[in-house]
Parts: sequence; structure tokens; C-alpha cells
Amino acid sequence: MDEMLAEVLAEILAQYSTPDRAYHTLQHLAECLEHFDSVRELAQHSREVELAIWLHDVIYDTHRSDNEEASAQWAQQRLVAAGIAPEIVKRVVEFIQLTNHVDEPTDEDGALLLDIDLAILGTDPERFAEYEAQVHQEYHWVPWPAFCTGRSKILRSFLERPSIYRTDFFRERFEVQARVNLAESVARLA
Repeated sequence: MDEMLAEVLAEILAQYSTPDRAYHTLQHLAECLEHFDSVRELAQHSREVELAIWLHDVIYDTHRSDNEEASAQWAQQRLVAAGIAPEIVKRVVEFIQLTNHVDEPTDEDGALLLDIDLAILGTDPERFAEYEAQVHQEYHWVPWPAFCTGRSKILRSFLERPSIYRTDFFRERFEVQARVNLAESVARLA
């Protein structure tokens, strides 16, 4: 099993390191894991949340609209093959699917995962600008007017929420700056 897990880890690292990625990279993974370290004690199923962080963007192709589902399927196959308990695999897969940011989490663990994934929105202006450039680089093939329209729609959807973050921990630390960052980005894209 240890050899299998080592192989899976090597595959994960290779996936996050493909040359077509600019934001969904090892940097994003490391930032998510760092945020998780701050809230690990809040998770009821910390192992599953951490596995979901590692695996949530293992498949990322800007030409696809089903990256979360594809990542969940990839994760399920690898975790089952590695002998991980079915109930753990089930939770990990459900958590990964949540990162489409369409469905609402049904528990605090799912809320933590989504807040971790969105923490980038509330970072300092310099990191947020880098993030924006990285996202644009990943979608370099989209004509600029179409990119602006699509990106603006996504960012506005976060601004229209009563709260971007679902947990007190992330709301207290990132909500205000996230709203500033998103509003400024939407204005630039207009």
C-alpha cells in the first residue's frame, strides 16, 4: 500500500506541474494546505478534507467544464486501488465535487474546504494581482472580450453572495479584502 500511495503522490505532483497550468499548480496546492493547517482542528474528518485538498484540482483543463467531476473520478480510482476505506473515499469524492462552487456543502468540513479554495480571493492585493494574471494565463486561448465577460460573471457571482466565505474563521480573515479585490477586478474587466 505504501508503494501505491507513493505512486499516487508522484502522479498528483506531476498533474499539478503540467506546463499548461499557471494558477492551479503546486503553489495553489501549497497555499491551500497552509490554510488547512490553520483550521485542521475545526474539521470533523480532517484526513478526508486534506485528501480532498490534494486531489481537488488534479485534473484541470481550461477547455473542459467538468474538471471537478473528472478530479473526483480520478481520486476515487486511485484511492480505491490504494486500499483506502470506502467511507473515506466517498467523503473525499463528495468534497472534491463541491469545489465546483455550485453546490452548497452539507457540513462544516465541506464549508472549510470551499473556504480554503477561495482564500486566494481575500489575499493581499499583490498576491491577488498575481492570481488574476495566472488565471488569465491559463485561459490565454480565450479572446480578451470573451475572457472579460466570463471572468466578470464569475467574480460578480461571489460578490452577490451575502457572504463569500461560509465559516467564521475565513469570513473574519478574508471577507473584507476579498470584496475589495473582487470589486476592483470587476471594474478592470469592464
